[in-house]
Amino acid sequence: MSKKSRNPHRGSSVDEWLKEEGIFEEVTAKAIKEVIAWQLGEVMKAQSITKTEMARRMNTSRFQLDRVLDPENAGVSLDTLSRAAAAIGRKVRLELV
Repeated sequence: MSKKSRNPHRGSSVDEWLKEEGIFEEVTAKAIKEVIAWQLGEVMKAQSITKTEMARRMNTSRFQLDRVLDPENAGVSLDTLSRAAAAIGRKVRLELV
C-alpha cells in the first residue's frame, strides 16, 4: 500500500480560502456586480433596448449607464441598480443570509 500525500487544502472550499485570504467580501461583491451587469445587458438585447433608450428610461446619462453595465465597476449604488432593473421591468432582490 502506498501512502497518500496529505494536501492541506483538500476538502476546503473556495469560500473558505477566500475568507482565509481576507478577500471574500470583495470577490463576492465583484461577482454579484458582474452577474447583474450581464443580466441587464442580456435583457436589453432581448428587448432591443439601446443604451440611449435605457439611459432615457433611467433618467440618467449614457456615461452613468456605462458604469452600470461595466462588470468591473463595483461602485454603482443600489439605487442606480434598482432604477436600471425597473427600466427593463425587473427588480433587484437582496437578502441577508
